[in-house]
Amino acid sequence: MDAPLNRNLKNFSRIVIKIGSALLVDSDNNLRETWLNSLVDDVASLVHSGKEVLIVSSGAIALGRNQLSSLQKPEQLKLEESQAAAAIGQIELSRAYNESLNQHQLSCGQILLTLGDTETRRRYLNARATINTLLQSRVIPIINENDSVATAEIRYGDNDRLAARVASMVNADLLILLSDIDGLYSEPPTSNPNATFLDEVTTITSEIENMAGDSTNHNSRGGMKTKIEAAKIATSSGTTMLIGSGKPHNPINAIAEGARATWFAPANNPINDRKKWIAGGLDALGLIVVDSGAIDALRSGKSLLPAGVTQVTGNFSRGDTVEIADVEGTQIGRGLIEYDSKEAREITGLQSIEIRELLRQPIRSTMIHRDNLVLNP
Repeated sequence: MDAPLNRNLKNFSRIVIKIGSALLVDSDNNLRETWLNSLVDDVASLVHSGKEVLIVSSGAIALGRNQLSSLQKPEQLKLEESQAAAAIGQIELSRAYNESLNQHQLSCGQILLTLGDTETRRRYLNARATINTLLQSRVIPIINENDSVATAEIRYGDNDRLAARVASMVNADLLILLSDIDGLYSEPPTSNPNATFLDEVTTITSEIENMAGDSTNHNSRGGMKTKIEAAKIATSSGTTMLIGSGKPHNPINAIAEGARATWFAPANNPINDRKKWIAGGLDALGLIVVDSGAIDALRSGKSLLPAGVTQVTGNFSRGDTVEIADVEGTQIGRGLIEYDSKEAREITGLQSIEIRELLRQPIRSTMIHRDNLVLNP
């Protein structure tokens, strides 16, 4: 029998807190200073009790939009307008956090990330080292996507998954997603008041994923769907995650005192650091479909051989991340491919001797080596 899920904040040592724009700014895109100060009160209490805390905060675009008269319009901003708003708003956001933290003899450091900073292994390690150095000095990292330069092709697009990626990166043992809803329901409670609230999720099944809906708030990019995606990243790395309401003042203290929230259990066998990076990546460039025999071999700890592959799609190079799925389309894992897409398609289903004759060059025996392979729970 699995051990009961730890729900006591006192038992966690490194905590990532994600804050959405809808909590941080009001409908007129003004900073909710009283609410922010109450949140920082909670953060300070955690830090002074010996916890390490990181904050992943949205809000820069909304705050910056309010500073430029040309952007104060009801319609959605163009890319360059969002980037300009973010450039202004990020300064305001950092100032607000730092001034509030200073009241508790604490300070913060700003870290802006793009997708490449976590998907490229070397940059991932550099970002992790920077964050760890700040934490060692009791400086609170305030992390956001670098919206002033990110485009659709190189962005996370939501801070839920970014927060999960950061939690995995720094080996956090708890990720708190503060939302405008107090957790996961069987259906969106706005459309069905009788929807069932889920107190705990031990395994993220397809049924759980189907419960998620998109955000309806104009300041939010995510929604419950991205929070479930975040949970998959975080829990596979051994991080406990919860979704709780950020609406009340002192929301972290409310959760500590038992406010309703949905808790997601960490994996029983968390993956190692390199595999955390592979599992948490968002930038899969291809899909490898495998037969049942290959799946059995993968589940027993073996590498993926070309003979077990039935289909290859996508355009990728050796070393890129690809998804692995069964013949019915269910994703079972991901890994770093040993061949580029053209060669991978050529050797699909072939034995080693056939590959050697086809390619007429030294071959790699595996399509994806087990050391570069992560399977879904």
